[in-house]
Amino acid sequence: MWHVRHDSTDPKSHYRPGQVGNEFKPEVVPLPGEPVIPKRTNSAFVSTDLEERLRAGGHECLVVVGVITNNSVEATVRMAGNLGFSTYLVADGCFTFGRADWNGTPRSADEVHAMSLANLDGEYCTVVTAAALLGVD
Repeated sequence: MWHVRHDSTDPKSHYRPGQVGNEFKPEVVPLPGEPVIPKRTNSAFVSTDLEERLRAGGHECLVVVGVITNNSVEATVRMAGNLGFSTYLVADGCFTFGRADWNGTPRSADEVHAMSLANLDGEYCTVVTAAALLGVD
C-alpha cells in the first residue's frame, strides 16, 4: 500500500507540514515499510514519482480512497484513468465538504460527493463501495 500526503506550501493551509491536517488519521497511518509520497498539487501524479513506482512494480489496477472527493481524489482518479490504469474509487472511502455551486446555491457535502462520483464513474474509474470491493455485500 502506498500513501499520498498533501504537503501544501500555502502558509494558511491545514495541509501544510506541521499542521494537524497534514497528519494521517490513526486508522490509516502507514505501517513500517509502506512508502509515503508527498504531493503539492491536487493530483497524486503531478510532480511525484507515483506513476514510475506503479509501472516499475507492474501495477495496472488502483484502488483509490482519500480526502476531498471533488478535488484531490477527483484529480488523481482522472489522471489514473487517463494514464490507462484500471481504477476503482471507493465511494465510502472518501469524503468532501459542502460548498456553493457556480450559481451560489449551497450544496451539501453529500450532493458534492455524489456529483463527483457520477462525473468519474464509467469514464475514469469504476465507483464501488468498500463492502462490494471486499466481497462482503
